[in-house]
Amino acid sequence: MLSSDVLTAEHVGFRYADVPVLHDVNLRVRSGSMLALTGANGTGKSTLLHLLAGVAQPTEGRVHRRPGTRLALLPQRTSDIDALPLTVAECVQIGRFTPRRRLSRDDRASVVEIMQRLDIAHLARRRLRELSGGQCQRTLIAQALVQDADIYVLDEPTAALDTRSRQQVHDLLTERVTTGAAVVLASHDPAETALAEHTIRLEGARPSSVATLSGNTDQR
Repeated sequence: MLSSDVLTAEHVGFRYADVPVLHDVNLRVRSGSMLALTGANGTGKSTLLHLLAGVAQPTEGRVHRRPGTRLALLPQRTSDIDALPLTVAECVQIGRFTPRRRLSRDDRASVVEIMQRLDIAHLARRRLRELSGGQCQRTLIAQALVQDADIYVLDEPTAALDTRSRQQVHDLLTERVTTGAAVVLASHDPAETALAEHTIRLEGARPSSVATLSGNTDQR
């Protein structure tokens, strides 16, 4: 791992039972960069994000994250989210929670700020099950981005959002990269992938690099 790399995948493969999903994926993610994963549904984008986040383990190769780095994961929304007995504010606050201390004044200020930036502050006391799809997605994005992580791993973050909300998210992601964070996201949105310095297109069980600018991706 190079000094500026925060996340790498080396010859990573993954199988569900005997079905290959990913094969020989190699990439490097550096601080202050954005990497986009594209490809048709079923080509392994979500699986690769889970491997990079440590939620699942590769069946081949290895994923390495720089020690001490903080990672925030935004998975795709599921119906289980809607069933959680949480308000919008409580859901976002989870992103600042640690078992060792209560939320500080700075934590609460960060929660309020991100909710305002994503236009959900007025929904603070609403339950998740009472929200529209877009409102719920913005709440989950807020929970991820309020963490002030070193690495953000986001699975189709703006898929359910309107144009204005997508732009708000894009602005926030660009700010995170500008301040030194790394972002890895899966997306079908050309405007979103255009924000990234590098794009990897997944095709079946093999990745195809379609953009290489400064070496943040390493396709062998």
